[in-house]
Amino acid sequence: MAADILLYAAHRVPVGGDQDQHVELAPDLAIRFNRTYGQTFVVPELHRGPATGRVRDLLTPTAKMSESDPDEAGGVLRMLDSPEVLRRRVLRVVTDCDGEVRRDEAAKPGVTNLLEILGVCSGTDPADAAARYTSYGDLKTNTADAVVTLLEPAQRRYAELAANPGGVDTLAALTPSSSAIVRVLQCVAATGLLWVVNSTKRATSTVTSGAPRGKSRSMPANRYRP
Repeated sequence: MAADILLYAAHRVPVGGDQDQHVELAPDLAIRFNRTYGQTFVVPELHRGPATGRVRDLLTPTAKMSESDPDEAGGVLRMLDSPEVLRRRVLRVVTDCDGEVRRDEAAKPGVTNLLEILGVCSGTDPADAAARYTSYGDLKTNTADAVVTLLEPAQRRYAELAANPGGVDTLAALTPSSSAIVRVLQCVAATGLLWVVNSTKRATSTVTSGAPRGKSRSMPANRYRP
């Protein structure tokens, strides 16, 4: 993850709470490389959402929601799940039995998870959202609606692209991969590796061309220094 961040020159990286270490590693690497070899990488900064850094499993709210769970896992919401599946899973969220809607991660992890998902999807503060509800049913329904509304544009765009594979190939040809290649070459040049590669190629070519047919001699690269 840190390599991808640096390769594509990301300035701000949205991240969940369990990914902090990757984003923290990326600026450290960028600073050290730039200090040693010259300005090459953008130094990225972590950007965590104000409401939540980690979405929890809908059925086990003390654990995080994991993309590695199977597709049929009832506690996971996926971007391409149908609206019906999204609604069904949110409506089945595990809560508790006292019926009070408030944000309390220790005592009410399931309700807190719903409030934070609702807050992220609707742009509202989870604590303010809690004050508007007197029942879990309404909270679940509105959270399901907010999730479906948030994902609908992405799902619609995915369907458009999936229906036009030729267009996807065209878009793929225009992706920032070329800038990533440039970044790699900048790194190679900054560290002097490009000179070593070229020198080694020239040395190998020269020695091979002077060898008897069917035989090649190798020369150590360190004989070809500036």
